[in-house]
Amino acid sequence: MKDWLTQLAPLLGTDGALVLVTVAQAQGSTPREAGAAMLVSATQAADTIGGGHLEWEATAIARALLRDGTSLRTVRFSLGASLGQCCGGAVWLLFERIEPDSALMWRHRAAAVARGEHLARFVTSRDAQSTWSLLPAGRGSTNFTRAPGDEWQFEQQIGEPPFPISIFGAGHVGEALVRVLAPLGAQIDWIDTREDAFPAELPSNVRMVSTDIPEQAVADAPPGTCFIVLTHSHALDFDLSLAIFRRKDFAYFGLIGSATKRARFEHRLMERGVAPERLEALTCPIGIAGIRSKLPQSIAIAVAAQLLQLRETRLLLQRASLHAASHLAHAHCNSNGSPR
Repeated sequence: MKDWLTQLAPLLGTDGALVLVTVAQAQGSTPREAGAAMLVSATQAADTIGGGHLEWEATAIARALLRDGTSLRTVRFSLGASLGQCCGGAVWLLFERIEPDSALMWRHRAAAVARGEHLARFVTSRDAQSTWSLLPAGRGSTNFTRAPGDEWQFEQQIGEPPFPISIFGAGHVGEALVRVLAPLGAQIDWIDTREDAFPAELPSNVRMVSTDIPEQAVADAPPGTCFIVLTHSHALDFDLSLAIFRRKDFAYFGLIGSATKRARFEHRLMERGVAPERLEALTCPIGIAGIRSKLPQSIAIAVAAQLLQLRETRLLLQRASLHAASHLAHAHCNSNGSPR
């Protein structure tokens, strides 16, 4: 999830009014994409719009807004020699003052986005502040349009595409995985038969599930879930593996273990009716290749990298599908005069 969103309410509580600085539009080569944001208070800054001189200038402008009480402003920066940055592109930054009495609302918004909702934002050059609303789902998009006379309009949807992950096992590797994956926008179910195995505090997007029937958590998971099995019991690992293969809609199935464990499980799974070709969907050993360390944190990073690769591939395919659908609709309009 966006770091600035989780830090906004706490920073309002400690520092008072602050400025939300957002990359409204990015043209050419830029250090961050449209939608990236940072927070600036009188004494602190949180998150980043790319660092360097651009961020230094943005921080100075934000603090000037805090001093003079301005609520909204846009500024264009050319990332060339004048800023001492070699990106060569240009960015429009949107500066908006956030008042401390909105802290409770921002906590609510951050928690909603952590649960998988999207936060929609709309503001124009004629407004005093943005209009914010929560949506059950969205596209994580931004749109900045300018008109003659310095008028502009900015729309944004803040949130991550669905990224459900079910982690079975509350041991050292399971905890390391939760700590690595939670800040990345995942919606995590962390399942174990031992209630006392979980830490006292969990990130807001992690749901602890203590159950005597962990296989039921497999059945209850939404389509497209990434399953990661690393329990304290090989027998339970196998029962969970069989339950996962009964589903045909999972995005990833990772099983901790060696090549020997994989071979044994494959043999037993085929005996239980799993088709041999489906076993290609099993990832065991887990994690990207080339990382040999057995430290829980190393394993967690290797698995997180593997899941991020999977998520990026799925996003590219979704965008390609949306682009193809848009192109097809445009072609129908051109050939028939109106959409069918």
